[in-house]
Amino acid sequence: MTDWQHHGIKIVRAGELDTNTPQTPGMTRAAAITHATTGATKLWAGTVVVDPHAKTGPHHHGDLETVLYIVSGRARMRWGDHLEFVDEAGPGDFIFVPPYVPHQEINARSDMPCEAVVVRSGQEPIVVNLAIESPEPATNSPADTPFHPPHHKS
Repeated sequence: MTDWQHHGIKIVRAGELDTNTPQTPGMTRAAAITHATTGATKLWAGTVVVDPHAKTGPHHHGDLETVLYIVSGRARMRWGDHLEFVDEAGPGDFIFVPPYVPHQEINARSDMPCEAVVVRSGQEPIVVNLAIESPEPATNSPADTPFHPPHHKS
Protein backbone atom coordinates (compact mmCIF):
# COMPACT_ATOMS: atom_id res chain seq x y z
CA MET A 1 0.00 0.00 0.00
CA THR A 2 1.36 3.45 -0.94
CA ASP A 3 1.83 6.07 1.76
CA TRP A 4 -0.25 8.74 -0.02
CA GLN A 5 0.28 11.29 2.75
CA HIS A 6 4.00 11.48 1.92
CA HIS A 7 3.90 10.34 -1.73
CA GLY A 8 0.78 12.09 -3.00
CA ILE A 9 -0.21 15.66 -3.75
CA LYS A 10 2.36 18.39 -3.04
CA ILE A 11 1.38 22.03 -2.67
CA VAL A 12 4.02 24.71 -3.08
CA ARG A 13 2.72 27.87 -1.42
CA ALA A 14 3.19 31.29 -3.01
CA GLY A 15 5.75 32.28 -0.37
CA GLU A 16 7.80 29.12 -0.97
CA LEU A 17 8.87 29.75 -4.57
CA ASP A 18 12.63 29.52 -5.10
CA THR A 19 14.40 32.43 -6.84
CA ASN A 20 17.70 30.50 -6.77
CA THR A 21 17.27 29.74 -10.47
CA PRO A 22 18.97 31.19 -13.59
CA GLN A 23 18.02 34.86 -13.99
CA THR A 24 18.12 37.36 -16.86
CA PRO A 25 18.49 41.13 -16.28
CA GLY A 26 15.00 42.63 -16.18
CA MET A 27 13.39 39.26 -15.44
CA THR A 28 12.78 37.55 -12.13
CA ARG A 29 12.17 33.81 -12.25
CA ALA A 30 10.93 31.73 -9.32
CA ALA A 31 10.74 27.93 -9.36
CA ALA A 32 7.68 26.21 -7.91
CA ILE A 33 7.58 22.64 -9.21
CA THR A 34 11.04 21.06 -9.28
CA HIS A 35 12.56 17.77 -8.25
CA ALA A 36 13.77 19.40 -5.03
CA THR A 37 10.40 20.90 -4.06
CA THR A 38 8.02 18.12 -5.12
CA GLY A 39 9.98 15.18 -6.52
CA ALA A 40 8.88 16.04 -10.08
CA THR A 41 10.99 14.29 -12.71
CA LYS A 42 9.39 15.29 -16.03
CA LEU A 43 8.18 18.87 -15.45
CA TRP A 44 9.50 22.19 -14.19
CA ALA A 45 7.09 25.03 -13.39
CA GLY A 46 7.52 28.49 -12.00
CA THR A 47 6.84 32.17 -12.54
CA VAL A 48 8.55 34.98 -14.39
CA VAL A 49 8.09 38.72 -14.00
CA VAL A 50 9.45 40.73 -16.94
CA ASP A 51 10.21 44.41 -16.34
CA PRO A 52 8.98 47.03 -18.83
CA HIS A 53 11.15 46.99 -22.00
CA ALA A 54 13.06 43.87 -20.83
CA LYS A 55 13.84 41.14 -23.34
CA THR A 56 15.94 38.07 -23.74
CA GLY A 57 18.48 37.60 -26.45
CA PRO A 58 17.64 35.16 -29.26
CA HIS A 59 17.83 31.57 -28.00
CA HIS A 60 16.18 28.15 -27.96
CA HIS A 61 15.65 25.53 -25.25
CA GLY A 62 16.99 22.40 -26.94
CA ASP A 63 14.55 19.49 -26.87
CA LEU A 64 12.36 21.05 -24.15
CA GLU A 65 8.78 22.10 -24.75
CA THR A 66 7.76 25.30 -22.95
CA VAL A 67 4.36 26.73 -22.09
CA LEU A 68 3.77 30.26 -20.80
CA TYR A 69 0.46 31.42 -19.32
CA ILE A 70 0.21 35.22 -19.24
CA VAL A 71 -1.20 36.43 -15.92
CA SER A 72 -0.84 40.18 -16.47
CA GLY A 73 0.79 42.59 -18.90
CA ARG A 74 1.61 41.79 -22.50
CA ALA A 75 4.25 39.41 -23.89
CA ARG A 76 5.71 39.80 -27.37
CA MET A 77 7.30 36.71 -28.88
CA ARG A 78 9.57 36.73 -31.92
CA TRP A 79 10.59 33.48 -33.57
CA GLY A 80 12.10 32.04 -36.73
CA ASP A 81 15.57 31.76 -38.24
CA HIS A 82 15.76 35.59 -38.29
CA LEU A 83 13.08 36.26 -35.63
CA GLU A 84 10.93 37.31 -38.58
CA PHE A 85 7.64 36.16 -37.02
CA VAL A 86 6.02 38.12 -34.18
CA ASP A 87 2.85 37.93 -32.10
CA GLU A 88 1.66 39.11 -28.71
CA ALA A 89 -0.21 37.49 -25.85
CA GLY A 90 -2.15 39.06 -22.99
CA PRO A 91 -3.79 37.95 -19.75
CA GLY A 92 -5.37 34.52 -20.03
CA ASP A 93 -3.43 33.60 -23.19
CA PHE A 94 -1.13 30.58 -23.45
CA ILE A 95 2.09 30.46 -25.51
CA PHE A 96 3.62 27.16 -26.66
CA VAL A 97 7.30 27.09 -27.65
CA PRO A 98 8.27 23.84 -29.42
CA PRO A 99 11.75 22.32 -29.09
CA TYR A 100 14.63 24.03 -30.93
CA VAL A 101 12.56 27.04 -32.10
CA PRO A 102 14.74 30.19 -32.19
CA HIS A 103 12.85 32.85 -30.25
CA GLN A 104 13.04 36.04 -28.20
CA GLU A 105 10.77 37.02 -25.31
CA ILE A 106 9.92 40.71 -24.86
CA ASN A 107 7.72 42.72 -22.51
CA ALA A 108 5.55 44.58 -25.02
CA ARG A 109 4.50 47.20 -22.45
CA SER A 110 6.68 50.12 -21.39
CA ASP A 111 4.50 50.99 -18.40
CA MET A 112 4.06 47.71 -16.50
CA PRO A 113 5.65 44.32 -15.88
CA CYS A 114 4.50 41.20 -17.66
CA GLU A 115 3.80 38.28 -15.30
CA ALA A 116 3.58 34.70 -16.49
CA VAL A 117 3.55 31.10 -15.32
CA VAL A 118 6.13 28.93 -17.10
CA VAL A 119 6.04 25.14 -17.51
CA ARG A 120 8.84 23.15 -19.17
CA SER A 121 9.00 19.49 -20.14
CA GLY A 122 12.22 18.87 -18.20
CA GLN A 123 14.17 19.82 -15.10
CA GLU A 124 17.29 21.22 -16.81
CA PRO A 125 17.20 24.95 -17.66
CA ILE A 126 18.57 24.40 -21.18
CA VAL A 127 19.31 27.63 -23.02
CA VAL A 128 21.21 27.82 -26.30
CA ASN A 129 22.07 31.44 -27.09
CA LEU A 130 21.96 32.29 -30.81
CA ALA A 131 23.87 34.89 -32.85
CA ILE A 132 20.78 36.38 -34.50
CA GLU A 133 20.18 40.12 -34.88
CA SER A 134 16.90 41.09 -33.23
CA PRO A 135 14.49 43.25 -35.23
CA GLU A 136 13.24 44.76 -31.93
CA PRO A 137 13.88 48.52 -31.75
CA ALA A 138 16.26 49.82 -29.08
CA THR A 139 14.67 51.60 -26.12
CA ASN A 140 17.84 53.14 -24.66
CA SER A 141 17.25 51.34 -21.38
CA PRO A 142 19.42 48.81 -19.49
CA ALA A 143 17.22 46.11 -21.01
CA ASP A 144 18.80 46.85 -24.40
CA THR A 145 21.70 44.63 -23.41
CA PRO A 146 19.72 41.40 -23.64
CA PHE A 147 21.08 38.02 -22.82
CA HIS A 148 19.74 34.77 -21.57
CA PRO A 149 21.84 32.96 -19.00
CA PRO A 150 23.75 29.97 -20.33
CA HIS A 151 22.84 26.43 -19.29
CA HIS A 152 22.91 26.08 -15.49
CA LYS A 153 21.79 23.38 -13.12
CA SER A 154 19.25 24.55 -10.59
